[in-house]
Amino acid sequence: MTYFVEETEDGQKVFKTTVVDSRKAGVLGSDLSLRVLIELSKKPQCAMDVARRLKEHEQKIYYHVRRLEGAGIVKLIGREKRVGSFAKIYSVTSPYMTVKLFEGDHVSDLKTKPAHVDFFRGFIKDGRLNATIVVGSPEPHGKYGAQAYDAPAAIDLALMLGTFVKDASPNYKLDTEMRDEDMGQNLILIGGPKANIIIDRINASLPVYFDTRKDFNIVSKMSGSVYSVDHVGMVVKMRNPYDAKKEILVLSGKHFNGTKAAVVAMMRHMRKLNDVTSKDGSVARVVRGIDRNSDGKIDDVEFLE
Repeated sequence: MTYFVEETEDGQKVFKTTVVDSRKAGVLGSDLSLRVLIELSKKPQCAMDVARRLKEHEQKIYYHVRRLEGAGIVKLIGREKRVGSFAKIYSVTSPYMTVKLFEGDHVSDLKTKPAHVDFFRGFIKDGRLNATIVVGSPEPHGKYGAQAYDAPAAIDLALMLGTFVKDASPNYKLDTEMRDEDMGQNLILIGGPKANIIIDRINASLPVYFDTRKDFNIVSKMSGSVYSVDHVGMVVKMRNPYDAKKEILVLSGKHFNGTKAAVVAMMRHMRKLNDVTSKDGSVARVVRGIDRNSDGKIDDVEFLE
């Protein structure tokens, strides 16, 4: 993922951008190509949908879509079953386009980390954390009577988030402090379903979930794979099932090492986490924690999904 950073009086603004080969930029010289691009920017569609809206022949629209795809300006994001066939659904790659004419000087000491800013876009507003961080209570609680030991992982995440906000006012709760009216907020949930009862509460809605009947193994709805080891964790960013206008970020594992792996994935591999092709921008990743320097602590991850 590539980003365009704009310096303003209010600070840096970061936007996703697509770098287009200067030899392919001419694809936008056609009025119909621009009209197709504008239609696809409104929502993901197939060539037939665009043709109907623009009142043009489908084959002509498909020709321009393929040219835009070849330039990297639009991308195929999936297929939908239509009458007798499957339609290819296309979307605009990003709202900005950059044309590189030649290799020039670059700035390498930017304060902003564009990939992180993009990932947390829904959780940060006007320089403030627009979410509640929820960690498990350290006291025995819930139907499993578990205690949470994920505070160190939460601290790592809080330190990272602190670099993107101007106002560092605390905004966290223990899972036992959460009430029904709190569930419709932007939430950042840390820990496993035993020790964080809020994760247990939304477990069935997660694309990667815990099988509570089989030793809390991690199960992927995407691949059907089952992960039973303690140092496997998940990173899930999705719409809040209690309010579709809000988001939930889940950093979780069966035990602490799995949760730690999820946090390390965010700290070290944000670009890979952010490389998604889902229509709604949701993220669902499974990672395995690795101790690279053999000091007994997870410091890197391998992406399993």
